Amino acid sequence: MRWSFFLIALVLIVPTFSFAQAALDEQKEKLKAELAAIEADIEAKRGVLSEKQRERTTLERDISVLDAQISKAQLSIKHRDLTLSQIKNDIGNKQQAIDALDQKVLRSEASIAQLIRRTREIDELSLLELALRGDLNDLFSDLDSFDAIKEKMSVSFQEIATLRADLSQRQSVLQGQHEEEAELRQIQVLEKQKVEQREREKLQILTVTKGEEKEYQELIAEREKTAAEIRSALFSLRDSAAIPFGDAYTYAVAASKSTGVRPALILAILRQETNLGENVGQCLLTNSPNKGDGKGKNTGRAFSQVMKGTRDVDPFMQITAELGFDPYSMVVSCPPGYGYGGAMGPSQFIPSTWILYKDRLARATGQNPPNPWDARTAIFATGMLMEDNGAGAGTRASERLAALRYFAGWGNASKPQYAFYGDSVMEFADEFQRQIDILER
Repeated sequence: MRWSFFLIALVLIVPTFSFAQAALDEQKEKLKAELAAIEADIEAKRGVLSEKQRERTTLERDISVLDAQISKAQLSIKHRDLTLSQIKNDIGNKQQAIDALDQKVLRSEASIAQLIRRTREIDELSLLELALRGDLNDLFSDLDSFDAIKEKMSVSFQEIATLRADLSQRQSVLQGQHEEEAELRQIQVLEKQKVEQREREKLQILTVTKGEEKEYQELIAEREKTAAEIRSALFSLRDSAAIPFGDAYTYAVAASKSTGVRPALILAILRQETNLGENVGQCLLTNSPNKGDGKGKNTGRAFSQVMKGTRDVDPFMQITAELGFDPYSMVVSCPPGYGYGGAMGPSQFIPSTWILYKDRLARATGQNPPNPWDARTAIFATGMLMEDNGAGAGTRASERLAALRYFAGWGNASKPQYAFYGDSVMEFADEFQRQIDILER
C-alpha cells in the first residue's frame, strides 16, 4: 500500500534501547557498589581516628592517628576519582542517547516532507477533483489511512520531544554534577598534600625518637610553645601586611563574642581558605572583552569569567566604589578552570554574598563600609557566616557541618566527596585550640 513508506518511517523514529545498555548498567552498578564500600570504609576510619585522638598522647597513639589520617585521605581520593568516572560515563551515555534520537529524526525528514506535501495536495483539491482521480472506495480508504498515520506521527513526535527534553535535562544535571566534582579537584590536591605531610610527620617522629616512648615525650615537651612565643608568631593577613597571632586571636575572640562561634574554629576556616590571608587570589577584574572577565595579577594571562558577570560584578563595583578602591587593581581569586572566581580577601566571600552581610558587619565592627580585605573585618565575616551555618551550637558535629556549608553550601554539605574540607578545618581548629589553651593558662 502507498502508505507503507510512512509506516516504516514511523517505526524508525520510535525510541529503542541499545543492547549495550545492559553492559553499561552493569558497569554503573559495580561503580555504585565500590563507592558504597569506600564510603563505609571512610566512616570506619573516621571512627578509628576519633577514638585514637581521645587516647592519652603517646608515640604509639600518634603514629596510629597519622596512619588513620593517611588511610582516610587516600580513600577519599579514590572515592572522588570513582565518582568523577561515574559521572563522566553517565554524561556520555545521555549524550549518545540524545544523538541517536537526533539521527532518527533526521532519517525521518524525507517521509515527513512527503507527508506534508501530500497534506497540502489534499487540502488544495476539491472533493469533485478527488473523486475524478479514482475509485471513491480507494479514495476514502487512503484518506482514513492518511489521517490515522498523521495522528500516529504526531503522537510519536510528541513522545520523542518529551524524551529528548528529559534526556537534555538529565544531561544538564549531570553536567552540573561534573562541574561540582571538578571543583573538588582543588580539595584533591589538598588531600594529596595532606597525605604527603602526614607521611613526613610520621617519618620525622620515628627518625627523631627511634621509636622510643621516652624520647617522644621529650620531643612533645620541646615543641610546646610558651604564650610569649605564640604571641610573637606572625601571620600574613593581607598581601605583604602581617599581624601578630595575638592580634588575630583578639579579633577572633571579639567575633566569637558577637557570634557564639569559638575563636579556634574561625581561625581554622581562614587557615583552610587562604592560609590566614597569604593566598587571597592572583587575579584582577578587567571586564574585557566580556563583563566578568579578568587577568592574572602577575602573568597578565586572560581569564574568562574571573567573577560571574550577572551576579557578582555589580556588587563588586559597589563594594570597591564605597571603599574608594580601584576595582581593577583589587586582587580576587582566579577561576579554577571551570565556573567562577572572584572571592575576596582572607574570608573568600564572593561579592554578592558580602553585600548580604554588609550592614551587619558595619554594625558589629564599626567599619562602615566594611572592607573584605581587612583582617579584622574578614574574621568577623567568617564568624557570622559560620554562625548562620550552625556552628554556634558548639558541638564538633555542628562545627564540622558549618565548615562544609561554608565551602559547599547547604545543599552539598552532606555529600561524601566534600568530607575532606570539614575534616581538614577541624584539624586546624584543634591545632589553634591547643595554642589558644597555652595563651589562656
